[in-house]
Amino acid sequence: MKKTIRNFIFDWGGVLVDVDKKRSIEAFKQLGLVQADQWIGNYKQSGVFAELERGEISAEVFCRRIRHMAQETMTDQQIIEAWNAMLGEVLPWKLEMLLSLRKRYLVYLLSNTNAIHWDVACKRLFRYRGFDVNDFFEEIYLSFQMHLAKPSREIFQATLNCAGLLPGETMLIDDSLANCEAAEALGIQVYCPKPGEDWRHLFE
Repeated sequence: MKKTIRNFIFDWGGVLVDVDKKRSIEAFKQLGLVQADQWIGNYKQSGVFAELERGEISAEVFCRRIRHMAQETMTDQQIIEAWNAMLGEVLPWKLEMLLSLRKRYLVYLLSNTNAIHWDVACKRLFRYRGFDVNDFFEEIYLSFQMHLAKPSREIFQATLNCAGLLPGETMLIDDSLANCEAAEALGIQVYCPKPGEDWRHLFE
């Protein structure tokens, strides 16, 4: 890691929170949405799931459209639980690392996520030793609020502009190669951890 780094931008899914998309795919299939794997990808969603992630539709519209697509009777709560099934935990060492980094750097979050998942993050996954989600980051940038999604150049440029960051002083930690390549094209330094990697070695 270069000494010029002053800012870190973390991805959420796959870097901070453990994610298993197969759990959501299986849960949706049990509800009758047998083609769920066509829309739920490892790093990028499509169809109605992508629209939710970009904030183009509300959670209520999302649930209504899932019911229509599946042609099955299911409650909003069943749909929300199936969609949240992919979310694991944010391990304590990652939260401790974020708190430690904030003493020396500016730390940001940039995530392709949606209102349903982010509700779980705020209520449960970032509750730690009396801290909440806002204690871990300088600012939080979310696709469904920005109406943009990685790996578009626009979402990275908007984040740099909003936070007032210089690309050469900024490192993105994101588990998607496409996202890292898009950020790198703007001059942002990148690190793409492997699935399940302990990335603490970056800061030793």
